[in-house]
Amino acid sequence: MAQTLDLAWALDWLRRSGAVLAENRMALIELDRAIGDADHGENMDRGFTAALAKLEEQPPATPGAALKSVAMSLMSKVGGAAGPLYGTAFLRAATALGDAEELDSEALVAALAAARDGIVARGKAEPGDKTMIDAWTPAVDAAQAAVGESPAELLDRAAKAAEEGAAATEPLVARKGRASYLGERSAGHRDPGSQSTALLLRAAADAAAAAS
Repeated sequence: MAQTLDLAWALDWLRRSGAVLAENRMALIELDRAIGDADHGENMDRGFTAALAKLEEQPPATPGAALKSVAMSLMSKVGGAAGPLYGTAFLRAATALGDAEELDSEALVAALAAARDGIVARGKAEPGDKTMIDAWTPAVDAAQAAVGESPAELLDRAAKAAEEGAAATEPLVARKGRASYLGERSAGHRDPGSQSTALLLRAAADAAAAAS
């Protein structure tokens, strides 16, 4: 198993993310229709389409530069809460990575934690609020517990934890965001932001597995 990941992995992750968001566009729209304003799938698909086009136009030199480019695209192209939240996440992750060309497990944990902390700072959500934090926090915890494993194994564990966290939002009553206006009626539906988080982290793990 490779002990570091590089720019090729970052670009593969982002391309896989764009593909899986396009594939799940309608599913995310339907999740958001139940408890939001039905635009999450459309926004994420549009945002990553723009982000990937920008990466083609201006190829980055490092993984951090790739994530920063995506952050800028998401902040400028994505409406609703998703643009600022995911934009902040990618920007904080990019800052954590700095100019490093090779990323070990510790660097990946730092980037994931920085992304999660950026979302918390921007959205003020906590675990249990029925938001994307319910996927991000278990993912970060799983990654921190897997330091010492290969990057691919670490990201796989993080992705599994995010998937489980997303599923666990279904019975929750929303306390943040648009879904909170529904009160008890928000229970029984999966949070769309937690689902898109799980898709993105699974794409990262799949890209790492392919690079190993």
